[in-house]
Amino acid sequence: MALINPYINFNGNAEEAFNFYKSVFGGEFARVMRFKDLSVPEAPFSEKEANKIMHIALPIGKNILMGNDVPESMGRVNENENRSKISISAASKEEADKLFNGLSAGGTIEFPIGDSPWGSYFGMFRDKYGIEWMVDFDANYKGEV
Repeated sequence: MALINPYINFNGNAEEAFNFYKSVFGGEFARVMRFKDLSVPEAPFSEKEANKIMHIALPIGKNILMGNDVPESMGRVNENENRSKISISAASKEEADKLFNGLSAGGTIEFPIGDSPWGSYFGMFRDKYGIEWMVDFDANYKGEV
């Protein structure tokens, strides 16, 4: 079966954000590439952008959370209009609480985690980097669609 792996863009703080995500999820980065790693004389990156993240990948279970810094020449990412959400299906209420509390630290909670009207344990928030998340635990879901 295919996997869906979110890829998120940042305005120069991808490394900080991914270190934060790593502190919550654990694990190690599968790859970290900086713009200077790909710079060639025909297409050099500025000194200001050379150490920014061109690609970063953090394995989480069977999935991979990936991201990068958008070069200034391509314009800014508007974090406040990012209405896409990353949805996490937790294996237990305890894991849901841990992920919700860890990732929402310093962010804005839109729907506090708790029992939802539709029967799952659910919460929704925007993290301190502007990325939107949903955390869900459904005791009836067995990992199959």
